[in-house]
Amino acid sequence: MLFLGIEIYKIKVTQQELYTNLNYVNHSREKRAYYSQLVINQPELLPHIIHILFQVDDPISNRAGWLLEFVCKTKISMLLPYLDIFTRKLNTVYQDSAVRPVAKICEYLTLSYYKKKDPETRQHLTTLYKERIVEAGFDWLITEQKVAVKAYTLTSLFLLGTEIDWIHPELHRIMEDDYHKGSAAYKARCRHMFEAIKKYNSQKK
Repeated sequence: MLFLGIEIYKIKVTQQELYTNLNYVNHSREKRAYYSQLVINQPELLPHIIHILFQVDDPISNRAGWLLEFVCKTKISMLLPYLDIFTRKLNTVYQDSAVRPVAKICEYLTLSYYKKKDPETRQHLTTLYKERIVEAGFDWLITEQKVAVKAYTLTSLFLLGTEIDWIHPELHRIMEDDYHKGSAAYKARCRHMFEAIKKYNSQKK
């Protein structure tokens, strides 16, 4: 059952209907926005989206990732009560099209915490959850991943490195090691990160 065309505020979706409708979620902004609004209006669906995302062998898990990313872009606070399971299972995701949205969500979280200094995010994103994001992030950087995943991860790790001292030196080393074999887009992002780390270090003195 496809819900497009029905006034969104008047519908309620069951878990099974949600799973079925994930087939209609694609990279188009219109459909991701539509279905993310559906979840925002019915927050009890969010745990089901997270559950499907981490059914990592199911092809539909990718689409759950796309949907969760759009929900988090609009309202990151919805994810905060579920950070334990989200961060605990980060490193189980392996399909390219699922890793990308998960890495992007990590970027949203760190931007909310360190740049926007959102009080709710700062309350919920604990040291343990940060450590899990760091571990997953470095795994993504040293394995074969798409440029987008690495770009989002570089941002997340840079921000986390403003609090956790050892991250920036390790991040710098990995970027130096990988620079010569990276794509033009990856090299551009590395150059940006080199400058960001240099500027941060100079401001600390």
